[in-house]
Formats: sequence, C-alpha cells, structure tokens
Amino acid sequence: MLLDATLPAGLDDVPAVACELERRGYAGVWASETNHDPFLPLLVAGRATTRLQVGTAIAVAFARSPMTVATTAHDLQRYTGGRFVLGLGTQVRAHVERRFSMPWSAPVPRMREYVAALRAIWSAWQEGTPLRFTGEHYRHTLMTPVFTPEPHEWGGPPVHLAAVGPGMTRLAGEVADGLLVHAFTTPRYLRERTLPALAEGLAAAGRSREQVTVSLPGFVVTGTTEAERAESAAAARAAIAFYGSTPAYRPVLELHGWEALADELHALSVGRREDRWTAMRELVDDEVLAAFAVVADPADVGREVRTRLTALVDRFSVYAAAPSRLDLWEPLAAELARSRS
Repeated sequence: MLLDATLPAGLDDVPAVACELERRGYAGVWASETNHDPFLPLLVAGRATTRLQVGTAIAVAFARSPMTVATTAHDLQRYTGGRFVLGLGTQVRAHVERRFSMPWSAPVPRMREYVAALRAIWSAWQEGTPLRFTGEHYRHTLMTPVFTPEPHEWGGPPVHLAAVGPGMTRLAGEVADGLLVHAFTTPRYLRERTLPALAEGLAAAGRSREQVTVSLPGFVVTGTTEAERAESAAAARAAIAFYGSTPAYRPVLELHGWEALADELHALSVGRREDRWTAMRELVDDEVLAAFAVVADPADVGREVRTRLTALVDRFSVYAAAPSRLDLWEPLAAELARSRS
C-alpha cells in the first residue's frame, strides 16, 4: 500500500511541504477543491519535486467544460513530467446549480460522457485525431492549429473518479484509471458495497482489478498526548457527523444499521439550533468512530491501517480532519514502506 498526503487548503509554502513529503517517502500528494483552486498548488508541488505524484482529489467536473479541464490537465502532465493524476468528482446538485451556476443532470451518464470527451480531446492533441466528439451534454468539434497544444511524451494523464454509490463506482471500473473512495466509508462498506460494484464495472468493460487504483483518505485518531488525542477524536467525529447528515452518504450508515443516526444528523443539519454542529458531533459515539476511523497510538497506526485496509485499497492518505505535524505520521510511513519491501 502506498502512502499519500493531502495538501492543506490555502497552504502558502507548497514547495517546501512537497519536498519534505518526498524526502519522507510519500508516494503522492493530493489537492482538493474546497475554498481554493485544486490545480494551482500541484503545479508548484510538481515542479519542486522529482518523484512525487500529484493529483486532484477532487476537482469538480461539472463546474467546468471538458475542454478547460483537458487543457489544464495536459499542461500539468507536461510540467510535472508525467506525474499528474486528474481526479474528478461530481459534487451535489445544490452546489453545481447554486454555487457554480451550471446545469445539473443525471451524474453517472454525464460523467461517462465527460471522461470520453477528455480522451477525445487529448487524442486530437497527441495523435492528431480529428476532434469529432458529440454527446448529449458536450460537443467538441472545432480544433484549429493555433489552439492545439504541442503533443508531449507523457500523453493524457490518468483519470480517477470519486464515487460513493454503486453507479459511479461501476463507472469507475468501466472507464477510469482509478477510484477515489470518499473518506466517509468503512472497511465493511468497502468490502460489501464498493469493491463488488467496482468489479461489476471492470467485468462489463473486460478489464482487470490491476487496471484501477483504489485510493482512500482515511480518518485517523491519534496523538502523543491525551489532549492531542481528544482534539483528533473531536475533529474526526465532527467530519463524520457532517458527512453523515448528507442524504447522499446515508447508505454507508444504513449498511451498519444506523438509520436512526442518519435521521438525527440530517434533522439537526437543516434545523436552527445554534449548537447544531456540536450536537451532531456528540451523536458520533465510540462505536461509530471506530467503524470509520483508525483509532490508535502513533506507533500502532501503520499496523492498524494495514490490518484494516491492505486487501481493500492500494493507496492511503490521512484525512485532514484537523492540522497535524508530519512527524506524527513517521511510524505510519515506515510501516507501509516495510510492507512494500
């Protein structure tokens, strides 16, 4: 299992952090799209390193035209020497329509078309294939020489898709190079829901499991002092409560028989209680926390991650529920490095 890291949002010293992660043996670094652009940090991270893979986890696909994303991804693949991974997600309808002011439609067929459009565009640039892509949502049929980027030796980047439900997970198995598992998952959900859906998609496309990389940003509760452990647990509980309140993630709780918890979290999230976020966090008891998070001393985190996830995922990163020091994860990095040797 490879160990990745997630860049904190708004991080100003990206080159130094990326170099430090590479020095410590991390395999890759991800940037997410929350309150900052997901692509810009990866340019400087990639240029500051020589080995580290850099990727978006995720960039919101439906907020952008495939042509715009294809251009940015093509350039990042070139500037990083073939180390860029394009991780895409759909976001939910409210954000696509009301935050990005873009149209919403059934996400699985639209994402299928989106990925096909990207690859048609890259093929036009790399192989000189005439651009003749026409779909229900996207139409790309004009590419003149002045707007055609120069081909480069690395080609189009791998495309990874974020998925929670079975439909998008199957699609990842059919058309993507990787599956970005949401942090709001459990080993049981991975084993009983995610991987079987991925296998269905792989079988439909005649592909093998080795052709799709499964990456998970997992919750970890740890610390060297009681205060650190309490802060880490509180941050993880808050994140689990936030995601658990969203109807799209309800199936994870339902699998464990926690429908009542899902109802309580959602009711609080849409209510008017001033302390609703604190109240939601307090609903996440130790049993729920242990299902979603690795809870261990720093020295034991690596062993626990391997025990829980070795047969389920290929790449792991610590979900950044709260700021933490890089040295806190040294035992984890060392354990995963030993497991690969």
